[in-house]
Amino acid sequence: MAQADVATFDLDVVRRFADLAVDGLSASREEIDALNVYPVPDGDTGTNMFLTVESARDAMAAALEEHPDDLRLAMRAYARGALLGARGNSGVIFSQLIGALLRRIGRAGPDDRSASVFAEGMALATEAAYAAVGKPVEGTILSVARAASEAAATAAEVREDRLGDVVRAAASAAREALARTPEQLPVLAQAGVVDAGGRGLCVVLDAAESAITGKRATTATPHVGSPAIPVARIQTGDLTEGGPAYEVMYLLEADDDAIAPLREELASLGDSLVVVGGEGLWNVHVHVADVGAAVEAGIRAGSPRRIEVTHFAEQIDRARDKRAERRGRRLVIVAAGPGLNALFRESGALVIDGGPGRRPSTREVLEAIEQTAAEEVIVLPNDPDSLGVAEAAAHEAEAKGIHVVVIPTRAQVQGIAALAVHEPGRPLDSDVVHMTAAARGARHGAVTVAAKDAMTTAGPCSVGDALGVINGDFAIVAKDLYEVACGVLERLIGGGGELVTLVAGAEAGDLAQACEAWVQRAHPGVDVVVYEGGQDRYPLLVAVE
Repeated sequence: MAQADVATFDLDVVRRFADLAVDGLSASREEIDALNVYPVPDGDTGTNMFLTVESARDAMAAALEEHPDDLRLAMRAYARGALLGARGNSGVIFSQLIGALLRRIGRAGPDDRSASVFAEGMALATEAAYAAVGKPVEGTILSVARAASEAAATAAEVREDRLGDVVRAAASAAREALARTPEQLPVLAQAGVVDAGGRGLCVVLDAAESAITGKRATTATPHVGSPAIPVARIQTGDLTEGGPAYEVMYLLEADDDAIAPLREELASLGDSLVVVGGEGLWNVHVHVADVGAAVEAGIRAGSPRRIEVTHFAEQIDRARDKRAERRGRRLVIVAAGPGLNALFRESGALVIDGGPGRRPSTREVLEAIEQTAAEEVIVLPNDPDSLGVAEAAAHEAEAKGIHVVVIPTRAQVQGIAALAVHEPGRPLDSDVVHMTAAARGARHGAVTVAAKDAMTTAGPCSVGDALGVINGDFAIVAKDLYEVACGVLERLIGGGGELVTLVAGAEAGDLAQACEAWVQRAHPGVDVVVYEGGQDRYPLLVAVE
């Protein structure tokens, strides 16, 4: 999408939006989970919305691998991925919102204004979301969506307003509507929080604003705090009071004309009903007392599959039972190269392949956690992009009865430092404290090669330049890898340290050995350890402790 009067839908912007939406919900997931008191205080709205947008992005990425320049295919894949991966009430509603919006964008012609297309798409998205919900309730994600769509329509009427202005107006109106949700829904006012689903939608709209304008959106989070209604009451089995005990979700293959009778039948069985989709594939979500009746209704309408049932009051009890079947403590570690993979495996960890351009999915991390068969699991993501994924997987695993702690390692060398002090015989809390302290104490850097001309925080670079990275930021630009590596080491060792760790990449040559010799000459009192990591894109990773 470009800020122009003629509609131009840019694949790069769509990709940026997909990444920013995942990153935004990853960062806000715990906050949104804590806000979740309606319709059921089960503390998973943020996680569900994160998993929904992650599924959408992954589906789009898979489609673009075969057809890298097909924008309309990418948008269809994103919408379908959201539908198939939708989790929970808010995730299902969001999938309907994004599906309707992208369908309108996909129909845009060369003479359509970007601003008008987005505004019309938002209106259609809101209309579709309200239609999908059995009994729409104000003070929820629906109210926030409506406020955003109305603001977008008003902004689009101003002839000089462009796409960026319209999206900014929608995002701003959404935040204002979010602040009003406690006035509309008494349970939110009683708890002292805003609506969780609405907050998630604000994060997504902020991602759209940033993707289109290139500017970081400013997100207000009014009334965010610890709910006065304890989310933890799920542990007491108190959720059946005054409402259905089960959440039922399934995908449904059915003709469009079968959906209205299905909605009517499910509405008579329970509440929180949402049915979204189209063209023969639907995602059904409902809270009921009679699970069999809800599934049978789906069978009469078509062919249900991927049926998921959650008993709110027994969720924690089942988790405790599963926890009792597990024993011991294991590590799950994301590794960026074959040498690092082998190093982590030698410690007994279960290792997931990761690294630049290969971030593991939440499902992969969750499957690894479950595969450990351990009661206690420590996860080392070793990458900032994998951190949110690991935290979402940990949330899911906790619901399955596995005690999971994610240590926020943001570099492979921080993972090595944490692993070095790991003691499974210690109490979990003590082990986590020692590993976290070791990871934080490892100042880290790297050497890479510029793949394109760009402006970095260290100045301009050209293709082939050597780049020095310190604690995640570009700090040195030069022509020679060895020169840059020594510069990175000097800056890191200058802050004090007794141990240098060097991890050689796949195409490092003798760079690590040359740097080892340099440290021994320049800082003879500092010990050096060298590993063959085999990671791509980074000839050298460095840590100083």
